[in-house]
Amino acid sequence: MKISILLPYKENFSTEYAGAVSLLLKDIIPLSKYKKFINIYGSTYYKKNILKKKYVNLKLNNFFFQSKTNFYIKKFIEHENKKKSDIIEIHNRPIYVNKLYNVNKNLVLYFHNDPLQLKGSISLNERINLLKKTKKIIFISKWVKNRFLKGINKKYLFKNKFGIIQHSTNKKKVDFKNKEKIILFVGRLNKAKGYDIFGKALLNILKKFPDWKSVVIGDEPRESLIFKHKNLKVLGFKKHNTVSKWFLKSDLCVVCSRWEEPFGRTALEASSSGCAVIITKRGGLPEASPKAIKLKTLTINNVQKSLFKLIKNEQFKKSLQRKIYNNFYLTNKYVSNKVDEYRSVLLKK
Repeated sequence: MKISILLPYKENFSTEYAGAVSLLLKDIIPLSKYKKFINIYGSTYYKKNILKKKYVNLKLNNFFFQSKTNFYIKKFIEHENKKKSDIIEIHNRPIYVNKLYNVNKNLVLYFHNDPLQLKGSISLNERINLLKKTKKIIFISKWVKNRFLKGINKKYLFKNKFGIIQHSTNKKKVDFKNKEKIILFVGRLNKAKGYDIFGKALLNILKKFPDWKSVVIGDEPRESLIFKHKNLKVLGFKKHNTVSKWFLKSDLCVVCSRWEEPFGRTALEASSSGCAVIITKRGGLPEASPKAIKLKTLTINNVQKSLFKLIKNEQFKKSLQRKIYNNFYLTNKYVSNKVDEYRSVLLKK
């Protein structure tokens, strides 16, 4: 038996700048009943700190006149020709489906982003083509699934074709008594993530509540949004293990994206760590933290008001923390089992 997982070209499957796809696979593969049969294929620049042993880094030294994507797929097919896979799971690159269909028809396609913004699934005809050429299509949220189905006639909605499998993390052991008065922001420091709104609201909050602090983790070389306060620490990019510790320490976490988040890894991690979470009602964020405070519109005033309410009302803050934590269910084991469920069905056919 062989299950091959094909990552997006240049996905960093290492501890250095690991993407959401890499973090998901790192967590769920060791829990799979098929883990001995899984091989991961990718092409990462950071080769020293690979997340899993059964990883094949496809060498892409000389492209000549070929596109990088075509050369990447060609290198994968060389491995596929040596031993055919029982299932090929393609992550977030619908354009790979056409290139692999004549080699192996047992294709599963994962969407981690908006299908209407990915090459190979933008048009209606492209999405209908994917329905015909895949055994299963997996979405990380209902929102992503609805985007894929936009405009598709019901006659193409084949039975058992779709699945929703969210990202996951371990539910942390939380000592709520040791939570600190920290407001946490994790993510790209840009307008798409709402960092400009968060920063302005935060400065006002820190002026009113001098015993509170804020920690910001992330970077953004393309934008320059700088906020300074004696109680604000901007740590830059940090590895996942370090970020996890800050989630456990912090009382509050704000995930105030402007753009339609396909799911929301930060909201997921904060929920599993007992934070009181504030999110915007954008994309799949409400699915990542269903019990969070949801901002209908993203404004400085709305972020301030939500933070003010949580800080001033200790009982409300603690109640929200426990409600979010107690309702968290997207553990690595839960998601790994869901992945294995469809694998078992496909392997029987």
